[in-house]
Amino acid sequence: AIFAGPFTVTHHKSTLLIAGIFSFMNAGSGSNQSNHMYKLGPVHHGLLERGSKTASDSYILWPAKVGAFSLVMGRHVCHQDTSDLPFSYLIEQQSTSYIVPGANLKSSGTIRDARKWPLRDSRADPDKLDCINYNLLSPYTIRKMLDGIIVLRGLQKASGRNSDSYSFQSGLIRNSSLNNGLKYYGMAIDKFLGNSLITRLMESDYRTLDELHEALLPTTEYGTGDWLDMSGMIAPEHAVSDLLNAVERGEVNDVVVLGSLINDIHSEYYAYEWKWAYGVIKEYYGIDLQSTSADELVGLVRRWKESVVGLDRLLYEDARKEYALRSMMDGNESLLDEDPFVQSILEHIKDKSALGDDALSRLESLE
Repeated sequence: AIFAGPFTVTHHKSTLLIAGIFSFMNAGSGSNQSNHMYKLGPVHHGLLERGSKTASDSYILWPAKVGAFSLVMGRHVCHQDTSDLPFSYLIEQQSTSYIVPGANLKSSGTIRDARKWPLRDSRADPDKLDCINYNLLSPYTIRKMLDGIIVLRGLQKASGRNSDSYSFQSGLIRNSSLNNGLKYYGMAIDKFLGNSLITRLMESDYRTLDELHEALLPTTEYGTGDWLDMSGMIAPEHAVSDLLNAVERGEVNDVVVLGSLINDIHSEYYAYEWKWAYGVIKEYYGIDLQSTSADELVGLVRRWKESVVGLDRLLYEDARKEYALRSMMDGNESLLDEDPFVQSILEHIKDKSALGDDALSRLESLE
């Protein structure tokens, strides 16, 4: 009675998944949902967007929607829709649902999950029938964060910046959680848009600012607007809609051809991503890449570098806390920097800092 997208797992016989859509989901021991409306039967269903986790003995009363890469702990009976608040904690305390926006962006467990999924993809055939995009940050999740910032700022405006807590979707968001959510979403947006921009800066051959403007122009018609997560495949809604319309008109009437066209959309992900990011950079920063100055680009790169390093330091701190708990038992907190995951974080800081410096050097040498 569920739609289990890729890497949806549980290791516990006591887990109940029912009447839901899941993807990249890890269900804890005793996780449970309810979909019964007792007069009419089981008519309710729910959605846990990609990367969600449920803690042991968690419970959700359908209908409900949980945002991507979120953690659910405790019992939740108020039909929350947190799809615009991805990477959040949904925690129950004394029968009240508390939402902690963006908290999973600084969780080392989230990054470890994102790294392990492609490593567990053991398909050997180069012609893979399932189109799976493993990216943690994508136009799909970043659009949710952009909408989440609007939601959180709207709550501040309605109830005041000094309120102890804010009511949202029959749950509560504490003041500190709201402010941290704005901070974490802002850092993730800077990181994603900066990643997309720097990729084009470093892959393009340019000597003058005009040549750079030309090199940054998107090369595809698809990418703007909303994006979809189709059981692991992330794609622009417009591209998918055009394909569906072609099927309905009878222009595509062969399943092999249809599969090939779906794979074409999947393979063009990064071209579509840049088309989307190109427009969002203007929307979010007010910078038009068709006419931007070198100084504005330098500012974007520096903002990207600060956010990338800042998020990595949050991950390092999260790992340090885990080692501090271990040291209470075995006294080995000193081994923190020898942990392979922690070493990868430190190496990532070093590599991205060097990449940022390289990009800045190229921009500063523009004629």
